[in-house]
Amino acid sequence: MSDKIRIGVLGATSYTGAELVRILAFHPNATITYVSSQSHAQERLSSIFPALSGINDDVLISPQDAQIRGDVDCVFSCLPHAVSASLILPVIERGIKVIDLSADFRLKNPDIYKAWYKTEHPAPKLLEKAVFGLCEHYRKEIANASIIANPGCYVTSVLLPLLPLYKNGASIEWIIADSKSGVSGAGRTLKLNTMFAEANENFSAYSIGHAHRHTPEIEQELGFAAGKPVTITFSPHLLPVNRGILSTIYIKTGLSAEKCAEIVKNFYTGEPFVRVREASDLPTVASVAHTNYCDITFTDGKDGRPVIAVSALDNLVKGASGQAIQNMNIMFGLTETTGLMR
Repeated sequence: MSDKIRIGVLGATSYTGAELVRILAFHPNATITYVSSQSHAQERLSSIFPALSGINDDVLISPQDAQIRGDVDCVFSCLPHAVSASLILPVIERGIKVIDLSADFRLKNPDIYKAWYKTEHPAPKLLEKAVFGLCEHYRKEIANASIIANPGCYVTSVLLPLLPLYKNGASIEWIIADSKSGVSGAGRTLKLNTMFAEANENFSAYSIGHAHRHTPEIEQELGFAAGKPVTITFSPHLLPVNRGILSTIYIKTGLSAEKCAEIVKNFYTGEPFVRVREASDLPTVASVAHTNYCDITFTDGKDGRPVIAVSALDNLVKGASGQAIQNMNIMFGLTETTGLMR
């Protein structure tokens, strides 16, 4: 390997792809070898995202051309779900490390994947090999991994407050996660509900209950931590902002909010990107925008009421591209904060 990690970015014209390129451009130990796009091949990346002019003016290559490139050490895939796995199989077979930002390697059970994504998984034998890239909980596994399944943005905001409680043996009766995301979380594909005239001055729920495809991902990871199946009510909402996620999580437990906060704060002691705040200091989207932080608070829980956890993160950074680079740093033995704190 060269002095710098050589990077390929598939799906570079997605929001997460552009965010990756922006962050990696200032990473002292990484260099971008190629950027790829199916729909914009042979165009310059900076012509699609003028903000990247002078930062990355590379000509985009097709995913098919990227498949045969051997001059990289790590490939980030920002391709759509159910497309990513198929297109990166040749990359994996060449022994190149892969960090997949789609959902294609997150679910361990191919039957559950098929039920939610309505297609057979193209490489079911690789599901067990892939490591779920929630850095604060799978750091040792990530360090030795060749395939990282970068967690979903909503999922990260829900799991970070809850996993320490389950790992500590907390008795939890039920959970309701009421989560809100900025419009960039829906991607760049044109959809009616994300058009400016529809999303601006509006606030809407969608795929609530057990209808959102992030639900099995959350339940899988909580179940692993609990050592038994866990069911959650997950209700996502669309905020009229560009980026950010705020999750309000209701937890029916015998623990007090203060005890939950203590458990979670102790678990994340020394973690550079998780900040557990006082109950009076509720997280906000603005306080984490353009950063790799996740802010968490616990409150209420008195007189039989549920404990309320509030978490906030930037869906494009800690919820996607920043966390992916955090994973890369761990995989290649770098200081975890490299390129993510400036």
